[in-house]
Order: sequence, then C-alpha cells, then structure tokens
Amino acid sequence: MIRTWPSILITDDDDALREALGTVFAPRGFKVHLASDGEWALRIIRSEPVDIVLLDMHMPRLTGLETIRQLKQFKADLPCILMSADADDALVRQAQQADAYAVLRKPVSGCQVSRTVCDALAQAYDWPPGFEQHFA
Repeated sequence: MIRTWPSILITDDDDALREALGTVFAPRGFKVHLASDGEWALRIIRSEPVDIVLLDMHMPRLTGLETIRQLKQFKADLPCILMSADADDALVRQAQQADAYAVLRKPVSGCQVSRTVCDALAQAYDWPPGFEQHFA
C-alpha cells in the first residue's frame, strides 16, 4: 500500500543524471532514494519502503533488466521503469517479459519521466489521474 508521500528509487551509474532525476521528484514531495548500481538498488528495496523504481539499463554489476528480474522475485508488484539510450524493440520485449512498466529512451525529459512515473503509480496503486499535482 502506498503511503501519503510516494517513495522512488532512482538507479543509474551516471551521478549527474541520478541527481538530476532526484531533483525532479524531491520538490514534489517524493521521498527519493538513489543507487549507483543494481546491487545497491536491491539492498535499498529490501530495507526501505519503495513505491516505484527507475533504472538505467547499462550499469556495473547488474544491468537494469537483471535488477528488475531479481526484485520481481520478492516484490512482484513493484512498478519498474527502465531507461536506455539504445532502447530497441528487443530490449522493450525483454523488459515486458520481466514485467517492467515501461522503457524510456534516453535522454529523457523531466516531463516525460514524471508523467511515466505518475502513470505507473496511478495504475499500480489506483491513484486517480492528476494525483501528482498534490505533490507540487
């Protein structure tokens, strides 16, 4: 069950992008967790309440897709959004098979990632469309 303030885990090995994405969500009331790789993301998911995960595809240790596959073993309903500069049809199919909510092509705009995250939260937790306006 989602709490009053949604919690997002942003996982990317690019420090600047990870921080930039954090600044999209933190001012809107999201509790933001940051991880630089898939293994760190899995540790956070096991120890902290997380409502949604945003992951880069290409990271050290575990790719975003490998991370999604592992976390779905113990948090099957957790919505995950994969990001990749080389998001082709094959990657989209693999992400769908891993039960990812969406695949976004990098570079992503703040508006695009925000809308996708809010849509995923609305679908996963039955939040009404436009709920994100309450976090402005």
